[in-house]
Amino acid sequence: MRKSKFVFVTGGVTSSLGKGIISASLAKLVQARGYSVTIQKFDPYINVDPGTMNPYEHGECYVTEDGAETDLDLGHYERFLNIPTSQANNVTTGRIYQTVIENERRGEYLGKTVQVIPHITNEIKRRMMLLEEVGKYDIIITELGGTVGDIESLPYIEAVRQLRWELGQDTICIIHLTLVPYLKAARELKTKPTQHSVKGLQELGVQPDILVCRTEHRLNSEIRKKIALFCNVNQNAVIESIDADTIYDVPLLMLKEKLDKVTLARLKLPMRNEPELEAWKDFILRVKHPTNEVTIGLVGKYVELQDAYKSIIESFIHAGAENDCKVNVKTIHSETLTPENAHEKLEGLDGVLVAPGFGSRGIEGKIEAIHYLRTRNIPFFGICLGMQMAVIEFARNVLNLPNAHSTEMNTTSSDPVIDLMEDQKEVSQKGGTMRLGSYNCELKKGTKSFTAYGKSKINERHRHRYEFNNAYLDDMEKAGMMAAGKNPETNLVEIVEIPKHRWFVGVQYHPELKSTVESPHPLFVKFVKACMEYSDEKK
Repeated sequence: MRKSKFVFVTGGVTSSLGKGIISASLAKLVQARGYSVTIQKFDPYINVDPGTMNPYEHGECYVTEDGAETDLDLGHYERFLNIPTSQANNVTTGRIYQTVIENERRGEYLGKTVQVIPHITNEIKRRMMLLEEVGKYDIIITELGGTVGDIESLPYIEAVRQLRWELGQDTICIIHLTLVPYLKAARELKTKPTQHSVKGLQELGVQPDILVCRTEHRLNSEIRKKIALFCNVNQNAVIESIDADTIYDVPLLMLKEKLDKVTLARLKLPMRNEPELEAWKDFILRVKHPTNEVTIGLVGKYVELQDAYKSIIESFIHAGAENDCKVNVKTIHSETLTPENAHEKLEGLDGVLVAPGFGSRGIEGKIEAIHYLRTRNIPFFGICLGMQMAVIEFARNVLNLPNAHSTEMNTTSSDPVIDLMEDQKEVSQKGGTMRLGSYNCELKKGTKSFTAYGKSKINERHRHRYEFNNAYLDDMEKAGMMAAGKNPETNLVEIVEIPKHRWFVGVQYHPELKSTVESPHPLFVKFVKACMEYSDEKK
């Protein structure tokens, strides 16, 4: 008898309806009922992973503990469930085809003609079932990227059709997320787009069990009855997903709509206990009714697309709730920052985070922002490239090395205070070749980082090629910037701090990737706290 049950979440009518949030919300509810659950994302694009994609294309690239560069929805999964994902939790069409082609080159298909069916669909099914082999999940939720009707999504829908036939009706539940638009002129909700979307699925041999309907207005019983009748689902399986104030409201809205109960009934699983969500409700209460407020600048070069810094934005929400504080994030494009306008753009902020990124565009603006913050004793937090720019700014303006730079931007710099990592110098391919995943770090006692973590040994996730050049470390520390944390194996500087500054911390890793609702990241918590204290001092 199989241990795992499978839920597949598809989307229709339009993209960006929130399949990832619905998947994470359902997972949260069944987890709260005592089931072990995980979520995986199948993306239909041909890139092997999002690692080489511009953030404007696909939002941030999320990195797992084991070093997989994945879709940003995996961040939602981890933030909601408070459990790590892995390489197996994100699969793309590119990875599927890469595997099949490599198999063909090795002769594993015994000379047969390699086709979409059965070879591509078999590989999709194999990966859909991969997490079952781990043997610890009662329910595996699979989010299928794209929209029903897209050419690139067809092999995934076909794989789901085959799996339902192979594994049996009670093993699989199919949830279809669709849109019920409101026509203002007619003052009516329209169900026809949903009907056509379901019809498209049915034509591919797949009948959804549950319809989750995104809407701006409430669905009355007549609308639900109509959708159920024309889409061949039970009326209690027509779930309203009304627009919410925050993504963290969605699990509670889905609980009210009984999405978890309908799903478990479809899979013939017992209801177990009522969901234990008191901590979640308390978190939402603190998010919506804070007693304090700060405004923090986010200096980056992809600020036009909020998803480019999704994990950072969510980390501020977690840390804000922990401090009973609303964090207003003001985005500032680093390309627009100059010595002449830095005061105008940064004045009045309670602190600034300088964001990660790659390439030379907007670099001088980040350095200018850090100079402004350092010299005025304003709380500063630098992540990855933000930390590297802090080192460059300090070298230029305190060590009097005007040509200090990173060899990423200036390969001939006479003072490369940031340099290419030794094990990256022979790397030519871009995809999946950076320093990726979780690495150890040892903290110096007495530092702000040590105080935040409350321990000396930590591990954090990385995504970079360049590092602090230790040839400059002695001079830096004599001048007032210290290495607060190092990797014990490679001596790589992971954290820099200025002890005399009220809160000046730069980290080479990505702390935002480990912040969750239940476990806000300690550095974000302390940074927000420092911003609150600075705000109070200014009053």
